Amino acid sequence: MKLATLRNDHKDGRLVVVSRDLKRAVDASAIAPSLLAAVETWATSSPRLLALYERVNQGRAEGAFDFVPSEAAAPLPRAPQWCDGSAFLNHGHLMEKAFNIAPIPDMDSIPLMYQGASDDMLGAMDDIPLPDEAHGIDFEGEFGVIVDEVPMACAPQLARQRILLLVQINDVSLRAFGPREMRTGFGFFHAKPSSSFAPVAVTPDEIGEAWRDARVCLDLHVAHNGQRFGEPNGSEMNFGFDQLIAHAAATRRLRAGTIIGSGTVSNAGGKKGSACIAERRAIEAIASGGPATAFLKFGDRVRMEARWRDAPVFGAIDQRVVRAATP
Repeated sequence: MKLATLRNDHKDGRLVVVSRDLKRAVDASAIAPSLLAAVETWATSSPRLLALYERVNQGRAEGAFDFVPSEAAAPLPRAPQWCDGSAFLNHGHLMEKAFNIAPIPDMDSIPLMYQGASDDMLGAMDDIPLPDEAHGIDFEGEFGVIVDEVPMACAPQLARQRILLLVQINDVSLRAFGPREMRTGFGFFHAKPSSSFAPVAVTPDEIGEAWRDARVCLDLHVAHNGQRFGEPNGSEMNFGFDQLIAHAAATRRLRAGTIIGSGTVSNAGGKKGSACIAERRAIEAIASGGPATAFLKFGDRVRMEARWRDAPVFGAIDQRVVRAATP
């Protein structure tokens, strides 16, 4: 099943069901007014949404219309919580080696995670407004999951059963703030502005065997200004989403609609490129003594897309970085 949110006069937008090929959509607000409402009532709303999904795929959905990704907001324009992990240890190890960073204790056995802002998620084709190029603007290609209610101290086996939907994310990062904020011991704040989401959220069955061991085992194709940047595969997560959810819920319950991110998709060996500039700079520093690739400038464009059996899954993120308007 594939679901999206179209903008309306409500902050949570309007829920639509999207065809498997992402070409057609049909209003689903009679079942649930928004995706957040659908997630909060999943036991009763999902069978009705699935029936509507089958009709739109068969061309039998009354009132169906062309799906226009640029008209979509993030699947969840705002969420109860946004918890981003760093589940690809190759990424962390490269950063440590390149920039002589002391290893984080227990990083190989305890997932890293920060709590980001969840009140203003960006759509797939929204501009990314930021105040200053000097902040070290970077993109980060990730996968994520939207969960049902998760109890406190949930075991990974139960956590896997709470995964409702998969999403694709551009976790925008401002690298100039990172070192100082990490030294404080309080974690990221200014370094993590609003994240962006591909237009469609999908149930795990939509990617068949590529949903394996609670991992999205798809290549994430990333381009910067039209040039190939990388296509790392999500299979190399050292911690699956079940483990990330369990970690997030260790001391709190998670409300339905919480989003858990994988962190930057990263593969060992370097042949599949990178999903963020910081990692490419780390590889350059290791190879030649210093980074060469610049961070993003205003006007730069970033595109990210994952496909399964050469068919679109989430739709593409395709965004431009712009200077934020001065209030």
